[in-house]
Amino acid sequence: MNHPNEKAVTPPGVPSWVNGGAHASTSLRTGEVTNPATGRVVRRVTFADAGDIDAAVKAAGAALPGWGSAPPLRRARVMQKFLALMQAHQKELAQLASEEHGKTLPDALGSVQRGIEVIEFACGIPHLLKGEHSGNAGTGVDCHTLRQPVGVCAGITPFNFPAMVPLWMFPVSIACGNTFILKPSEKVPSTSMRMAELFRQAGLPDGVFNVVHGDKEAVDAILNHPGIHAVSFVGSTPIAKYIYETCARNGKRVQALGGAKNHAVVLPDADLEFTADALIGAAYGSAGERCMAISAVVAVGAIGDPLVDMLARKAAKIKVGPGDAEGVEMGPLVTLAHRDKVQGYINIGVAEGAKLVLDGRDKKIAGYENGFFLGTTLFDQVKPGMKIYKDEIFGPVLVVLRADTLEEAIALVNANPYGNGTAIFPNSGGAARRFEEEVQVGMVGVNVPIPVPMAFYSFGGWKASLFGDLHMHGMEGVKFYTRTKAVTTRWPHEDTPAAGLNMPTLG
Repeated sequence: MNHPNEKAVTPPGVPSWVNGGAHASTSLRTGEVTNPATGRVVRRVTFADAGDIDAAVKAAGAALPGWGSAPPLRRARVMQKFLALMQAHQKELAQLASEEHGKTLPDALGSVQRGIEVIEFACGIPHLLKGEHSGNAGTGVDCHTLRQPVGVCAGITPFNFPAMVPLWMFPVSIACGNTFILKPSEKVPSTSMRMAELFRQAGLPDGVFNVVHGDKEAVDAILNHPGIHAVSFVGSTPIAKYIYETCARNGKRVQALGGAKNHAVVLPDADLEFTADALIGAAYGSAGERCMAISAVVAVGAIGDPLVDMLARKAAKIKVGPGDAEGVEMGPLVTLAHRDKVQGYINIGVAEGAKLVLDGRDKKIAGYENGFFLGTTLFDQVKPGMKIYKDEIFGPVLVVLRADTLEEAIALVNANPYGNGTAIFPNSGGAARRFEEEVQVGMVGVNVPIPVPMAFYSFGGWKASLFGDLHMHGMEGVKFYTRTKAVTTRWPHEDTPAAGLNMPTLG
């Protein structure tokens, strides 16, 4: 059923982007792209099959020698033009993300900006690719290292950040001299297609950046294709583990970022108003559909009751509605199935005996009755054994656990299988320092609820939140998308001794 103000039209198709333009697929499989605020199908996306993936790999492989051997400064100049185009079209990209994902326009603008910052980082690639050099490492012998492209790389990205997460991957990879195949979520395909158009407009050679769409069939074709040398992934932990194991079995370099259950530890001396405001934004922003969302609060000592009371009051005031509407602070969930899944977790929490402080079920928005909406939900007195604590809900559901001491809170965080992000809210520098040293989590915030590092640092978690050795963007991204080659050089003179049969030494 359409929204009353929308005309019923045949939704346009979204093809793949291969070798610098739209790709004519022979696949007959398609998927629906919905506007989550209205429930209306706005596009139909063609699902790539193994033949389409092979076409993308061949295009990327053909472009690799020329692009990989181009001077880094030349690649940086293309990146600079792409940066300018992305800045000029930032609002357009945010509107696409908001339409297909449901997040508010200000939130979408912010996420596109964080992706643009990775392009800014990648513009410095001539400096970032510099190797090491040791003159006269041995008598008359010099050593130096080279950073060279890995080859054809692929990225598989989730629905929740249609621009930002792909931008964590392909600008760094391409700046390093690789070619790239992006498989965005089939739920949000349009932002990636627009970025491909802008990249070509910036002067990127055809075949260097390709976009394919689809589900597991397309993913498996990527994981098993011998022409793909490295794969980056962001998504749920079970799929991250599957991708890591499959790529490793096929001899590919892989970084696979999984799920999260991010904790915020609130100490008794925390600034209550500041902390509550920070937690509200971190828990309910983007309807909780963030891998860095705070989904569990550990209230330490006497601050528990006043904190829960303030969280409930503030969460109840959040304006829910379509993401492009003025004043809306939280939009719908991405699909009807996901909305129903999150609502099912609220039912489970009630059945498990957690205290339901604020109930977001059955949220209806006037004029958008077919939208995939939930209201803000808050549970208190949650125990570690409860399913609403153990599982990644990925929705606007915040759970509060209680602890008596900082030591107990740290033990609770460390016992959780996930280790993506965490935060602590203290007024004590000593407590903060102890927390950041002892907590077993990859990204830590001190009075910062969503500690996503800037583009010149690296993003990644620990434990079940990361499969692989290297994080994304920053220098770890450069390391992932390059291979190091060590070169040892000697120029013989008349008095240089000939090599013997013993193991050579450089002393």
